[in-house]
Amino acid sequence: MALFASTFRWLQRKRYQYEVTFSLYMLTPTEKFIFNSFLFLFFSMIIIAMTLYLPQHITFLTSRAWFYYNGDESAKMEIANSSASTVMEVVKETVAAVQKSGGREVVEGVKEL
Repeated sequence: MALFASTFRWLQRKRYQYEVTFSLYMLTPTEKFIFNSFLFLFFSMIIIAMTLYLPQHITFLTSRAWFYYNGDESAKMEIANSSASTVMEVVKETVAAVQKSGGREVVEGVKEL
């Protein structure tokens, strides 16, 4: 029974604190009802909006952060493909030069580097 009484006193204290904080103790019961109804509707809409849209927003923000951190995978693949094709062209030119000169020009070019 003591637990019930202490819980009831705590709830009364919180209600009093709420009424004093928002100056509801000066209003009539009808005005209190209207104010509390608007407050309830406002917070209900906030909670509904958070449950509906916050997960999508967090997903969007994390995907954007991941993009900024790692970059675009398709762009990385394009860079890798273009650099691979450039390397292949250089290798083909080098092989052609080696075949033409018998290897002398290539060795001199490598010594210059």
